[in-house]
Amino acid sequence: MSTELTAKNETIADNLLIKPEELDLWFHQKFAEEMEKHEENKTPSMTIIATKGTMDMAYPPFILASTAAALGWDVSIFFTFYGLELLKKDLRLKVSPLGNPAMPMKMPYGPQWLKSININIPNALSSNIPGFETMATHMMTQTTKAKGVAGIGELRELSLEAGVNMVACQMTVDLFNYAQDEFIDEVSEWVGAASFLPTAAKADVSLFI
Repeated sequence: MSTELTAKNETIADNLLIKPEELDLWFHQKFAEEMEKHEENKTPSMTIIATKGTMDMAYPPFILASTAAALGWDVSIFFTFYGLELLKKDLRLKVSPLGNPAMPMKMPYGPQWLKSININIPNALSSNIPGFETMATHMMTQTTKAKGVAGIGELRELSLEAGVNMVACQMTVDLFNYAQDEFIDEVSEWVGAASFLPTAAKADVSLFI
């Protein structure tokens, strides 16, 4: 083989070789493209841990869950301790201003100037007034109705229709001596925290309420 031909072959071989920096650039570009495709095809997910059983604290989990599900997200709510009250067939939720000093009390009736006033009731006073929780619950119920806000039962139904998974904490059910027939039939699972946490770990959004 002539020296000229050998040199020509070596030049062709050199041109065919990919330099390390070019290979790195190609790999990063391909990886970014594949990740973008994955994100476009991925369904967002959200898990919520609901621990409160009062009327005011029932709104956040159901509003967030129904909204996310309506957007096409996979949503699961884990109801534990007093949050199990939100799964009962007979919803008897009350508002408890006690221990919630940030909660304003507003009049649902009367002129606008009266309805705009925040009535701050000290905890020491509200806890000693008979029927105060019933009055606070009535005021909030009337206020939500006047503003066209759905009730808790309606929001729960909307969440179920949108495909939200309602998961009950079996440990709390046993702890409080509840019977499963006290709860709605749509409860998808009766599990403990160890079974739910892997789902929460994989979710894009995890909330504790």
